[in-house]
This record gives sequence, structure tokens and C-alpha cells, in this order.
Amino acid sequence: MFRAVSRLSTDVLTRLTTAKGNDRWMLLVVLRLPSVAASVRLGVAMSSARLIVRSDARALRVMTRLDQLAAHTEEPGVITRPYGTPAFVAGNALVRRWMTEADLTTRIDPAGNLIGRYEGLDPTAGVIVLGSHIDSVRDAGRYDGTLGVILAIELVEGLRSTGRRLPSAIEICAWADEEGLRFGVSCLGSRAYVGTVDPAELEIIDTTGVTMADAVRASGGDPDALEDARRDPADLSCYFEVHIEQGPVLEARGGAVGVVTGIAGQSRGTVTFTGRAGHAGTTPPDLRRDALCAAAEWVLGVERLQAEVSGLLATVGRIENAPNGGNVIPGRTEASYDIRHDDDRVRTKAVLATESLARTIGSARQVHVEWRALQDTSAVGFSEELANLLEQASEAVGTDTLRVRSGAGHDAGHLSGIVETAMLFVRCAGGISHHPDESVAVVDVDVAIRVADEFLTLIGARLGRP
Repeated sequence: MFRAVSRLSTDVLTRLTTAKGNDRWMLLVVLRLPSVAASVRLGVAMSSARLIVRSDARALRVMTRLDQLAAHTEEPGVITRPYGTPAFVAGNALVRRWMTEADLTTRIDPAGNLIGRYEGLDPTAGVIVLGSHIDSVRDAGRYDGTLGVILAIELVEGLRSTGRRLPSAIEICAWADEEGLRFGVSCLGSRAYVGTVDPAELEIIDTTGVTMADAVRASGGDPDALEDARRDPADLSCYFEVHIEQGPVLEARGGAVGVVTGIAGQSRGTVTFTGRAGHAGTTPPDLRRDALCAAAEWVLGVERLQAEVSGLLATVGRIENAPNGGNVIPGRTEASYDIRHDDDRVRTKAVLATESLARTIGSARQVHVEWRALQDTSAVGFSEELANLLEQASEAVGTDTLRVRSGAGHDAGHLSGIVETAMLFVRCAGGISHHPDESVAVVDVDVAIRVADEFLTLIGARLGRP
């Protein structure tokens, strides 16, 4: 067993042992010790060693590439890769190089989506689309979105290295601006792909005065031709996305991977409270029109609503306050809202309730309220037939799967509006995501690759493999 492990690159293994989160590896220099007993005395459990041996070199390559991609960031020391920034463009270039090495023909569409194509045997067969995203939230982990893109490249590399092609062409899409960090609206790339982007969104301005249209250009897209990013559903066979779960269910139930049945609906936007700034030492309480106090009351009201409505998730994740001085009464406070539920009727009712609450508070405090809805995404369900094929693929490689539902939004939710869609979740430690401690185990990535390999084989058979 140890001889098998020693054949792996010491540099690669050492890199994996020191990766952040989950302590998924222990210092592998002990594997050079002459006996199992000596290794155990130094804290290397036999079960961990067996998992290392079973982990495929393909999973190791995926993990190493994810580390390399994580180096592209706008903020040294943390991962922050907003759409259209130099870090995003550099990250896209790195992913494009890996696509090319896997024999994919690459292009960037008008929305800034990076697309790589691996030709199939039958030019008339519908395209199999794989994908996820490489943009990030601020101070992110290294696996959200990126795992799905890099794993998809590995799937095609597996076909290329064995001389295989499916009846259908495969296209890998690294979707543009899934997170919406920079402009407050998410999934620009996948929405452009399915034809649901409002052109007015291109005029949204970030905090530095840059428009979304400018960011599209910086990413290699063409905002003036955005409609040309739309794909004809008749050209497509199915969409498949691998993603970390971003929740604790798989870990709690002992599953490495899970078949996703659908995605909760989501509403996002902002509310702005405008009062009157004043001197903190000279303005009495009854004459104040404090915008921040109004916002604070509203935030706590949103929290109460979440507690009262079963299944509701309501978050105020960003607040901007002005003038933002320690001795100045706040005159203007803007807050974001993010409201999610599996039932669109419940979600819509909750949004209306939070808006009504804001206006009631504004009236009582003599503060003007401006409500701005930025995005409303309906709850979606995924293909039952493809979910069954994913379960068959899992059984074929000897792993159990669970069926789970996603509370987080994904590009897959938009693709499901035009083509059969499937999604596979990969267990993440503690369910932590959108955080530097985000972590996945290489053995779970190995499972995901093997399940996805088999899934593509089953899709090929369904399309009539020669």
C-alpha cells in the first residue's frame, strides 16, 4: 500500500496535505517510514492511507488546478475574483489554456462566457453542455463554482486520453458573473445563454463607476451583441453541472455526492433609507431623521419574518452608510435583501411583507424609502429522467447517492428553462461555503469524477452511441 502511495509525486502530495480546511491530509513524509506501526505512531491512520491510495490521479489534478486558479484574486491573501476584473480575466485565461490542452476549441461569447467545445461523432446530435463559474464572492473559498468547471475539463480530458468521443459534441461553459458580486445581479452569462437578460442591466454601475457593459468588454464579450449569446434550445441535448453542496446535508447523512432535484426561488434587491445627516452632539433625539436606525429596525424585522415563516431564508448581507462618520447622524443607508423559498408564492408574499415593513418604518421615522427589486428567480425542478441516470451512474461505480434540494441559486436553474438539466452536489466540510474555510476532500472529488464519467456514458447510450 505504501509503495503505491510513494509512486505519487511528493510535491503534489505535500501540497495537498497543507491545503486549508477539513485537514483532509496529514503530513505524507511519514509514508516513507519503514513500517505501518511507525506511521501510526506519528498519527497517520490506516483508513486515511487507504483513501489516499484509492484517490485517482485525475482528482489530484483537479485539486491542484483549483489551487492554481485560487491565486488569481483582486485582494492579496484572500480570494476575491469579481466578473470583469483583471483577476477574473487572468483566471479565465488559465482555464482557457487547460481547455485547449484537453483538445477543446475555445471562444468567448458576447456575454463573456468562456466556452470550450469537444466535437462528437454525430454533427446532428444535440450538444451536451457542462459548466459552472469561476467568479467569486468577496473573501471566498476555492471550490464554489470552480470545481464544476475544472472537473468538466477533466471529464473531457478522460475522453481525449482514451480516444473516445460521444455521439454529441460537449461544450464546457465557464459562466460569466454567476455570483453578482460586482453589480448586484447574478448569473449574467447563463441568463444571456437562455435569452432572459434585460438589456437595461448593462447600464448598472458598480461602486467605482464602471458599468456592466464595460465589464463585459473587459471579459472579452460584446455587450452590443448580447442577444447573439442566446442558444437555440433545439441545438442542445442536456445540461449537467457539478457543484459543492454549500450545505451540511450530505456530510450529516454520510454521502459523498447527491443528486439535486431542484433549486429554491430567489428575490434580490436593495432598500435605501434617506433621512437627514446632522451633528451628533447638537441634534436632540426627537428631531433626528436617522437613516441607519431605520435600516437597523428593518433588518431585525426581516430576521423576525424568517423565524415566523417555515422554510424561508431572508438575509441582509450588505449595508452602505453615509456620511459614515463617527460624530455624524447617518443621512442615507442602503441595505441589500436576499429572500428564498421553495414555494414562489411564499417567497413573493415575504418580499411584499419586507417592503411594507420598510415603508412603515420610514413613515414612522420621517425617512424616505426607495425600494429597488433587482432580480426575481422562480423555483425550478430538474429532469427526473436525468436524475435517475445519475443514480444509475452512482450505483455503477459503487457509491450511494442522496436526493437533495438546493437553497442556493445556480446557473443550472436558468438552463433548466430551455433544456433537460441535472446537477450533482459534492460534499463540503461542515457545509461551509462563501468562506475561506470552504473545503472538499479529494476522495469525494474522485467519486464525483467517476459518477460523472459514467453519467456521460449513459447519456451517450441514450443518444444512440454507435
